[in-house]
Formats: sequence, structure tokens, C-alpha cells
Amino acid sequence: MNRELLMLVEAISREKNVERDVVLGAVESALAQATKKLYQGEVDIRVSIDRDSGNYETFRRWLVVPDDAGLQNPEAEELLMDAQERIPDIEVGEYIEEGVESVPIGRIGAMAAKQVILQKIRDAEREMLLNDFMSRGERIFTGTVKRMDKGDIIVESGRVEGRLRRGEMIPKENLRSGDRVRAMIMEVDLTLRGAPIILSRSAPEFMIELFRQEVPEIEQGLLEIKSCARDSGSRAKIAVLSHDKRVDPIGTCVGVRGTRVNAVTNELAGERVDIVLWSEDPAQFVIGALAPANVSSIVVDEEKHAMDVVVDEENLAIAIGRGGQNVRLASDLTGWKINIMDAAESAQKQANETDTARKLFMERLDVDEEIADILISEGFNSLEEVAYVPLQEMLEIESFDEDTVNELRARAKDALLTMEIAREESVEEVSQDLRDLEGLTPELIAKLADGGVHTRDDLADLAIDELTDLTGQSAEDAKALIMKAREHWFAGQQE
Repeated sequence: MNRELLMLVEAISREKNVERDVVLGAVESALAQATKKLYQGEVDIRVSIDRDSGNYETFRRWLVVPDDAGLQNPEAEELLMDAQERIPDIEVGEYIEEGVESVPIGRIGAMAAKQVILQKIRDAEREMLLNDFMSRGERIFTGTVKRMDKGDIIVESGRVEGRLRRGEMIPKENLRSGDRVRAMIMEVDLTLRGAPIILSRSAPEFMIELFRQEVPEIEQGLLEIKSCARDSGSRAKIAVLSHDKRVDPIGTCVGVRGTRVNAVTNELAGERVDIVLWSEDPAQFVIGALAPANVSSIVVDEEKHAMDVVVDEENLAIAIGRGGQNVRLASDLTGWKINIMDAAESAQKQANETDTARKLFMERLDVDEEIADILISEGFNSLEEVAYVPLQEMLEIESFDEDTVNELRARAKDALLTMEIAREESVEEVSQDLRDLEGLTPELIAKLADGGVHTRDDLADLAIDELTDLTGQSAEDAKALIMKAREHWFAGQQE
């Protein structure tokens, strides 16, 4: 049988033009798989074939793992301290092997072995084709729709296949077998059988790459697409920057009579594209991103990375867009949270903030309303600003003399110290189970403590809007944190 095994190897090696060692490695894998079936559990088997005689040995082996890691698979792992009792100088990552009875080649049959070997060779050929394709450096995969696979579309380009998942398709786009299709190569997953190249037609990167192909100035480095936001199949925004003063970034991307932008739009099932001029000034960038709406004024909150954008009533609907699309895309494009409001809403919000600041100064600084209003009118909104802005800035306030300024600064520092001591005492009351909750930072713990949330159950009992008011988180993050806090309520039921 050993002679027959070598003859089979030689025949396949010549037939497939594959090195003899590659085929022998595939045979070893086939014999190991057959041997595993004789054992319970996920054992690790190694087969070694003598390249000259065809004789082979079979070994069961255990991977040596660190003592603190524990055994994830006792059938194929052994702790370091146990392994060193048998082999004193063995190290983590090495194997302990034990010879076991070999499976005769007749037990699995020559044809069965051949099928396993051929599959290994097909896998090697597939990997070689894939490596050859990826070495071209192409970012866009162009091919033909071959078939549907559980809702995904398999796209074929030559002998290489890509997978376009349902969630990465353009909504309402109807692709059929035989259609030509282009998509962005997002990643390569060799563990996927058949179609290892993951594709997308809805990713912002796809639109950027399409513009790069249509606009030579981008490839030449004269223009740069700084960011892109898409509502696939409906509308998108891109921010462009010119590195050459002679090149108009927006006009260049649009092209003569719109030829360039229309080429991108046609490829993306009619998706309309707003081309925005990128700016280093965040406020100016947001104004451009909200086009075609006209902005009256903007208030920037650096701490919350948010902007209050005021527009008149005529522009309110345009700024927000259908279903909030325009403001959502502008926010994604700029990276800033954008709050659209009209003049009345802005005035009301400003009045509320003024009232809050006035109460803060009157209570914490022990001053009357007149002093508080002077501070607010000079742009002071927090105790930190009063305590730590440069002394000269406060001395420039006409209504205050030097003694008044020094007294206000001293009171502000004392108030901050008192508040910090109270905050620390409140945080100390927070239970360990809340401190240990995944996703809670010291800053969030302090905010929760300020709001009277001291235990995991306190957090779990909160509504989403209550948590967002306390921490300033997004509704999505707040929901995730509350659900995390509630997990222990259901742990016993799941068991």
C-alpha cells in the first residue's frame, strides 16, 4: 500500500504540475483527518510520511499553553506546569507528541485520498489566482453577476470571485445574473469559500474611488477628496480641497457640462452628489456642507464638538432636508454634531443658558444679579473661566476694579474646590459593580454620581433620555450602556 501511495503521489504531481512535497503534505493532511475520526473531541493529529519509502507515522499532540490562560481545548492543549513534568525544558507554543496507531491507507481508500489531495491543490490554485489579482493593486472590482448566494451577489472577474453582501448594495438596485457590476474592494477574507473578496457599492470609499478615476487632477495630487458621506442611492456629499490655486476644486469635479459628476451619478443608480469646498475653519466647513441652505449664524461648542446653526424659516426645511437627510449628511461629512434651529429657538436656548449661568454665579460666587450679568455679557459662562482666565482680561472689564476681580477669582477657586470635594465624596459612594461595568470611564462615573446614580441597578433603572441628560451621550450609546447594566437581571433566566 505504501508503494501505491507513492505512485498515486507521483501521478497527481505530474498531472497537476505540482511539486511532490506539496502533494505529500496534502496526503498527510488527509490521513490526519481520517485518524481524528477515531477519537472523541477536537484532537490534534500529525502524520509524517517518509519521502523515500512511503512509510508513515502518526502522532497525537498537545499544544503547551501558559498556566494562567487555562485550557480552552483539553483534548489538544496542556498547561505549561504539567508539560514540564514530562519535558523539563519545554516552552509555551511547543508541542508534546505521542505516537498512536496509524490508519492504513486502505481504510480511507485511494480515491478518497485523491479527492482530499485534489481539493488541497484547488485551494492552492485559488490562493495563487487571488494573490495574482491582488498584486495588481486594483481598488475597484469589475465583473459579472454570476449567481445569488443567501441574499449576497457573487461577482466573477476572470477566475476570481467577489462577494457583494445585501447590506453593501445600493437600495432598490436590481442586479441580475449576467449584469456587469463595479464595486469597491473592502477586504479579503481567505476563510470564505468561493468568494473571498468582500465588495461594497454603498461605502463612501467607493464614491471617492469613482471620482479618482473620473478626475485626473485627483490622481495627479492637484485635488484631494477630504471626506465623503453617503445615503446610498439617494444623495451624497463630498468635501474637496485644491492644492493648486489655479485649479477650481468644485468645477473640476463637476466637469464640462457636468460630465464627470454625471458619470459617478450614473454608476450609483442616480445618487445625487453635493460637492463642498473643504475648509480648515470648522464653522465655514459646516456652512458649505449645509448648502443649498443659507446660514444666519453659528455657535460652536468645542467641548461637545457640536454647533448650533441658526437659519431663517425659509431655509429651515432645506437645511434639515427630507427626513433629516441634509443635516445628517453634513454632520457625517464634517464630523461635527449639527443642531439646526430658527432664530426663535436660538434666542430661547441662549436665554436658558444665560439663566443657568446667572444662577450659577449668584449661588457659587455669592454675588447679586447685576454682577452676574456683567460676567455673562463679557463672555463668562463657567466658574473655571472666572477662576483661571488671564488676570489682565478680567482687569479690562470697566465695571470691575482690581479688588473686585481678585475677590471674584478667589471665590470661584473656592467654589470649584468645594464642588470637587463633594464630587469625590459622591464618587466614593459608587458601588464596585458599577465601577466594573464595561464601557464606564472615570468621567462617566463622576457624572452618574453627580446625578445620584451609585449602583448598577440605579443605572439599569434609568430611561435613555434620563441618561443622555446626565452624561451628554448619544441616545445609541446610552441605550447600549443601560442594556449592559441590565444584563445581570437576565443572567439567571438564560442559565
